[in-house]
Amino acid sequence: MRKIFRCAWCFEVNEIFVDFSAGEDQIYVEDCQVCCRPNTIHLRIDMTTNRVEIENEHEG
Repeated sequence: MRKIFRCAWCFEVNEIFVDFSAGEDQIYVEDCQVCCRPNTIHLRIDMTTNRVEIENEHEG
């Protein structure tokens, strides 16, 4: 599944792929595809409905 988020630095749209095998609560760093600055990504997955919530913020 693909999800999008807006970079916390430059506000450009980024696309990420959700790895359901990594668990229901995931936190990792993803560099912006435009400005290359790091974003902390927090994914919450409801495994029953496959609903994904995504939040991001500046790394650091």
